[in-house]
Amino acid sequence: MGISIGMVGLGNFGGHFINLFKEHPEVDRIALCDFNTHLLNYRSKEFKISETYHSLDEILKTDIEALVIITQHWLHAPQAIKALKAGKNVYTAVPMASSLEECDKLVNTVKQTGQIYMMGETTFFRPQTVFCRKKAKKGDFGKFVYCEGDYFHDTVSGGLVRVYQSRYGRDWQYNTGEPPFWYPTHSISGPVCITGAHMTEVSAMGYLDKENDNWFRKDTTSGNLFSDEVGLFRMSNGATARICEFRRIGHPGAERFRIFGTKGSFEWDISGCRWCNTDKWESVNPELYREPLPQALASNLGGHGGSHAYLVNEFVDSIIRDRQPRINVWEAARYYAPGIIAHQSALKDGELLKIPDWGDAPER
Repeated sequence: MGISIGMVGLGNFGGHFINLFKEHPEVDRIALCDFNTHLLNYRSKEFKISETYHSLDEILKTDIEALVIITQHWLHAPQAIKALKAGKNVYTAVPMASSLEECDKLVNTVKQTGQIYMMGETTFFRPQTVFCRKKAKKGDFGKFVYCEGDYFHDTVSGGLVRVYQSRYGRDWQYNTGEPPFWYPTHSISGPVCITGAHMTEVSAMGYLDKENDNWFRKDTTSGNLFSDEVGLFRMSNGATARICEFRRIGHPGAERFRIFGTKGSFEWDISGCRWCNTDKWESVNPELYREPLPQALASNLGGHGGSHAYLVNEFVDSIIRDRQPRINVWEAARYYAPGIIAHQSALKDGELLKIPDWGDAPER
């Protein structure tokens, strides 16, 4: 007997996941939900799914077991909290929240309800990350010394203008310029999930374009002027990490990391991936280290380095086996909260600030 899934938010990104959930062998029933009637009808015909709902409140009244929420980012925490309290298991896209207060409320709601929550961080299932986790489990890194994580996404060449126009409509120009570190999960999650450590303190700096950048302005809702931010983090295992979040950068874009240990190190750049120790370098093909998948998903892994199918399988499997998903709410907080504090540090000219932590995930 499989489970039932409700897809909430059917836009461009949400559309990438509908068929993956539909094809999963442990999903017996799938429903679609979006307030946009035209989009709802379009997706219904596109994926041949007849069960549809026009609001979150409407789908919460059904007996559907789990919701996949891929709506606008500021809705993730409020909608997840509402769904968890209604007895649903919940998956949201990144980030998990829009503030530390929402983060705290979401963690506490998961504790109180006992429902499953998972955040869909794509870096966790990139093959480079899987390769490094396996190396770490074998002890091949030795003690972790230093990590780097980058998320380069230029606002203009990276297509963010079109995203904001679609997201905010005629007022889009007043909603640009969010602090780069408010969207930190792609860069932070690699070092955190590989080392098994979390970030405890940060000193960060921001880059200010003094030629009056038209994207990062005082008259936006965030009032942020930093187009690029860099943070130096202390980690709970004694290592340090440098994280770069860049939104005004002459670069085609990147989501990557490098990990350095006392016995071995992993480097990843445009030329490929390399593993090294004190004796030699060797090129590695991380694609050979992917985790197994149900056959129905193995032929179409989806985007972000082929991570989408793995995110779908992780969420479904955690419900079927009644276990904590690996990207549970406690783990998700460790990908999100450091970025919020890093921006606060940048506003204080690099002041060293403590990062809150909600602890390890308990066993279910």
